[in-house]
Amino acid sequence: MSTSTHTWQKSSYSGNAANCVYVANDHDGGVRMRESDAPNATLTTRPATFGLFIRAVKAGALDRLATD
Repeated sequence: MSTSTHTWQKSSYSGNAANCVYVANDHDGGVRMRESDAPNATLTTRPATFGLFIRAVKAGALDRLATD
């Protein structure tokens, strides 16, 4: 499915940075994510799984991945 058929929302944490994360609702009830560097590559998941991911990011559970 083309990424142009979705209404993408830029992460508020991206600010004016060049590396941005975008999120969109999928037409089948899923959630799509993409990075500005590779807009045609998307990750699709269920809303509940996306919520778990967001909570993990906010809690710092994934911070060590950025330093490995």
